[in-house]
Amino acid sequence: MGKKLTVYERIETLLDKGSFTEVDKYVKHRCTDFGMENKRVAGDGVVCGYGKIDGRTVYVYAFDFSVLGGSLSAANSRKIAKMQDMALKCGAPIIGLNDSGGARIQEGVESLTGFAEIFRRNVMSSGVIPQISAIMGPCAGGSCYSPALTDFILMVEGESQMFITGPNVIRQTTNEECDKETLGGAKVHAMTSGVCSLVCRDDEECLMTIRELLGFIPSNNMEDAPVHPATDDVDRVCHELDNVVPANPNIPYNIKDIIEPICDQQYFFEIQPDFAKNIVVGFGRMAGRSVGFVANQPNYLAGAIDIDASDKAARFIQFCDSFNIPIVAIEDVPGFLPGIQQEHAGIIRHGAKIVYAFAEATVPKITLITRKAYGGAYIVMNSKQIGADINLAYPSAEIAVMGAKGAVSILYRKEEPENIPARIKEYEDKFANPYFAAELGYIDDIIQPADTRRAIIRALDCCRNKSVSNPPKKHGNMPM
Repeated sequence: MGKKLTVYERIETLLDKGSFTEVDKYVKHRCTDFGMENKRVAGDGVVCGYGKIDGRTVYVYAFDFSVLGGSLSAANSRKIAKMQDMALKCGAPIIGLNDSGGARIQEGVESLTGFAEIFRRNVMSSGVIPQISAIMGPCAGGSCYSPALTDFILMVEGESQMFITGPNVIRQTTNEECDKETLGGAKVHAMTSGVCSLVCRDDEECLMTIRELLGFIPSNNMEDAPVHPATDDVDRVCHELDNVVPANPNIPYNIKDIIEPICDQQYFFEIQPDFAKNIVVGFGRMAGRSVGFVANQPNYLAGAIDIDASDKAARFIQFCDSFNIPIVAIEDVPGFLPGIQQEHAGIIRHGAKIVYAFAEATVPKITLITRKAYGGAYIVMNSKQIGADINLAYPSAEIAVMGAKGAVSILYRKEEPENIPARIKEYEDKFANPYFAAELGYIDDIIQPADTRRAIIRALDCCRNKSVSNPPKKHGNMPM
């Protein structure tokens, strides 16, 4: 574990050298209750300002836990709100470095209204400017909700925790025993709750990861993401892909073995790698331009879509669409995960989120089917009718309502057992391939795996100037 940095060291590490300009560094709180008149410190426990990351302007606010536990006061909440307003007006990302014990108890409702002002601005900024939160220490109560309203949350292993009510309150109210780490540590939120986007080893890695993440996304929703020099051949043939998808449809494989080779420099920046592992999301570059990948993972639950995977994918799709980042869906999905627990917990409601997100997205949308594309899961994973622009498939693709054995058990339930193998082969010959769908125009081209990079780059290029407008409305009502 690396060194825990001071608030100014964090800002200096995050921003380009010498680019930070502090704002409101002389602000002090005005509280005189509980002896607070003797605890007035310039800045009041939050450092705010603006600077550059790779030459692009960003706004920053950072809590200083060494000043009154980094608690939020009416005074320092106004500082944060000022940064949020400036970032929104100027179309620049805002980054919060959170290390806060929550609302300042001595100020009562005044500190709570400060959180409300911040939350409202989080919502107004959503989809307009990127909002990134780093959790760099314990964050409780209201200090968790602002990060939860932002686009990405990074946590530091062993140092940061998030929880609405702490271990002591839980012990008093429910008699449950826990400590801060087991209640809301980085691993809990990365693997179980899905609150955390990325876990980092120490402060420095966390801050450098934010810099890298910003390189994939634009400064606001009116711009495109930064374009990098295309030093990787756009026509590069990926022969390693020829042997990734097993001939046996029941054998798993790692979908990242398809994503990574087709990205520039074979580099894929994964988001939420430890949560809902049956679906993979993240950023890559193709021909120097940012792309968002959404892919089923056959290595985990056979790639079936469950509640957590639905939430994870839908939110990432919405982010990409908000910020003009094309989406590439890579599909190998046997269906939605069956089970009483899934049904009772609302897989219908949650699964509908992917449909909603893909259908609503107006950015270029490309789909590649590598193997299984069954039933409703085929539909929701960016099918042609949902609104995909270009749909590609490998020769190994199977596009059908369900697998051959399941289909035959329904279609020929009264068939003599000795005839079942022939019926299965008959169904496989008709549907266990992409050609029937291609005949109907649902698949635009059937490609060889080695040509994947070239085919997707060409598809993205042909859609670059895509212009689609959804019907005018205040906003939709996504299933929650």
